[in-house]
Amino acid sequence: MIAALLLQLATAPLPPAPDSVPVVTLAEALERSVRLDPDYVRALGSVSEAEWGRKAARLAFFVPSVSVSLDYTKYSKAFFNIGTFNQSSTSSTFSADARYEVFSARKFAELGRSQAELEAATATEVQRRYAAALFTESAYYAVLADEELARVARERAARAEDQLRVARARVASGAAVQSDSLTVRLELLKARVDRLRSEATLRVSRLELGRRIGVDGPAGAAPLEAEAPAALPLSLAAAVMEALEQGPEYRAVRARERAAGSVLKARRGAYLPTLTLAASHQRFDIQLFPSASNVSAISLVLALPIWNNGDRELAIIRARADRDVARAVRADLERAALRDVTEAYDRYETARAAVDLAVEGVVVARENYRVQEARYQAGATTVLDLITAQNDLSFADAGLVQARYNARLGIAQLEAILGRRIVSINGGGQ
Repeated sequence: MIAALLLQLATAPLPPAPDSVPVVTLAEALERSVRLDPDYVRALGSVSEAEWGRKAARLAFFVPSVSVSLDYTKYSKAFFNIGTFNQSSTSSTFSADARYEVFSARKFAELGRSQAELEAATATEVQRRYAAALFTESAYYAVLADEELARVARERAARAEDQLRVARARVASGAAVQSDSLTVRLELLKARVDRLRSEATLRVSRLELGRRIGVDGPAGAAPLEAEAPAALPLSLAAAVMEALEQGPEYRAVRARERAAGSVLKARRGAYLPTLTLAASHQRFDIQLFPSASNVSAISLVLALPIWNNGDRELAIIRARADRDVARAVRADLERAALRDVTEAYDRYETARAAVDLAVEGVVVARENYRVQEARYQAGATTVLDLITAQNDLSFADAGLVQARYNARLGIAQLEAILGRRIVSINGGGQ
């Protein structure tokens, strides 16, 4: 009874893939997914913020800070208004103030900090873009790999069906025992369950790709050219050097260290005097726009901070600690560059070798299956040897699929470290 239910479940037709599932190329998927990645959107905002911070730091050397205000007040009883020198229950005051720091160590430190922050934000934007691309490529390759694995599972089930017909014919003719057909029937059930499992995995992969590219549902992946993984155009030593010099993550930590150093300089600049030129203009009246009397003033202020209850010293200690942390993070990341780049580089080279091995494995497994199938039909081998050969062929096909897309993913991981494309993207675009 249980076997019959399993057979009914396994032979149930799979729901066809809906025609409405959009199919995208890899280049399209990358372009669409980057705009939707929260980390990348946040990084873009940080770049805009840093750009304006640098502009503000530069303008501080040429443009004074200016503020204006207008105050119109109605009182419950009349009082002496200094603008009109009469009793009045209303008062109107206009004030304009401008201040320009002629000398301030803080402005120079702020300029260095803003420049370093912009470099860090720009490098982080590149890093987030390639990190988002890595996730998208992983989802894209998963769809393609699961489609091929589903094909392998269907081929395994089709071979098992053919074997079952042969086994039943041999049992009917007396050339084999009943256990042969039962063994092949069990293999057919396994193949159909494996097909169901692979189809379910494919549906989830398509949903993940759809999520990455902003589709409310599944998305299909356009096939890529079935080409052998190419040799990397740079050596391991060159890749390590390029990562240290141009890798977005390494550029970002160096820029953050410089920014922290500039903040420390600004905090230390609090010990130096500041020279400020200030100008103000005030108008008084009882009308909304005062004009009865006005007063203007200009002043040159030299300020030397002496003691502010230790707040200045505490700010310096905190800034120094932040600088030391940024320096330690930068040094640790640079020391890890050799390991990280080597890991990604060797992973790709290993995947390339695995593809060559998998190709040979498929050839051997397919020939072995052909021989075992012919021998079984001739009665020269057992059904177990035939099933073993079939499983070896399915495993070899699956291994080739996984090796091929592991190589593609390996190159994407190395590109994320270097912050640039090493090979062109199949399906359009760089």
